[in-house]
Amino acid sequence: MVSFVLPEELRLLRDNLRRYVDAEMIPVEMESVDGEEFRPGYRERFQAGMKKLGLWMMDVPEEFGGQGLDLMAKSIVWTELGRTVATPLRDDQMTGPAVRSILYTLEGELKEKYFLPVLRGEKRACFAQTEADAGSDPGAMRTTAVRDGDHYVINGTKRFITGAHKSDFMQLLAATDRSLGSRGGISCFLVDMNTPGVKLGARYETMMGDRPWEIILDNARVPATNLVGGEGKGFSLGQKWLGAGRIKHGARAVGVAERALELATAYAKQRVTFGRPLADRQGVQWSLADIYMDLEVGRMLVWRAASLVDAGEEARVEAYHCKYFCDEMAFRALDACMQIHGGLGLTKDLPIERMWRRQRGDRILEGASEVMRTVIARHVLKKY
Repeated sequence: MVSFVLPEELRLLRDNLRRYVDAEMIPVEMESVDGEEFRPGYRERFQAGMKKLGLWMMDVPEEFGGQGLDLMAKSIVWTELGRTVATPLRDDQMTGPAVRSILYTLEGELKEKYFLPVLRGEKRACFAQTEADAGSDPGAMRTTAVRDGDHYVINGTKRFITGAHKSDFMQLLAATDRSLGSRGGISCFLVDMNTPGVKLGARYETMMGDRPWEIILDNARVPATNLVGGEGKGFSLGQKWLGAGRIKHGARAVGVAERALELATAYAKQRVTFGRPLADRQGVQWSLADIYMDLEVGRMLVWRAASLVDAGEEARVEAYHCKYFCDEMAFRALDACMQIHGGLGLTKDLPIERMWRRQRGDRILEGASEVMRTVIARHVLKKY
């Protein structure tokens, strides 16, 4: 279970990765990314660094040629990488191809057609759940999949789908029985992006720098064999991936908050006003103290949730804790860091404004803070 002291191997992992981030990534972070893409040469450069550190394919089990790191170790990696903006928002190629848990359930022809090519980096996939009226409320999903002989006919529109334009197929959630909502009415399908009736719609420009897409499905016929896990199992399959993603959110946010504290403290020591450094001002000291205390609480929440998962325990509520508390506290930390820097913090000469915009988005993406609080409140009302 959770320990408040990292074991030696995880301390070495953290220290080695931190040295790499400080020496190789932070010095070039303002020039390495253009919007949601790496500038030429940086993806290969950073991937080589991850391979040298033994972190390439860290998410992939050893049986498939990966590192098979447990969630605690991966949380350490996410935290350290969260300290820099040297990667595009939600880039999935730093430590190897992104293989969502849904694909690990595949067998036979589906495994050969979808899972293994993704594992080898030959294909890319996107995850299509969100709709205009079904973001935090997937039970309101309007995209439908109706059985027609050996196929399902799918109609609907998905939006805010990251990487849709670069994907070979999507992991699509659609309603097979709208009357059941998320309690058995949602199914998961693997849909090739070149399927007749599938097309890209609007592309959204977000303040975070990424450009997610709208995907339109108009009588798209998908083989019934591309149904994953059986009818009504889609929501649980999606939630399994999103649960781990919430812990990832928390771990990354810890790294963000730590970088904010580093920047704010360094500037407070060097910036002199009215004959004294900002670090001598009680208002600034208290702000730094608040960031530090929140950071330590967030770190413990992440470690606890990750260790529970690694021990085979249920950690659904703990994952909500990570997503809500850490994303909110990292935004507060960046906001305070920006305030301490004054006008300089508003410029694009420093990474603060870019981190601030990204973190503002994380308070909404993959589960808004209000939804997290609502679910946590249900747990409290049930428990007490």
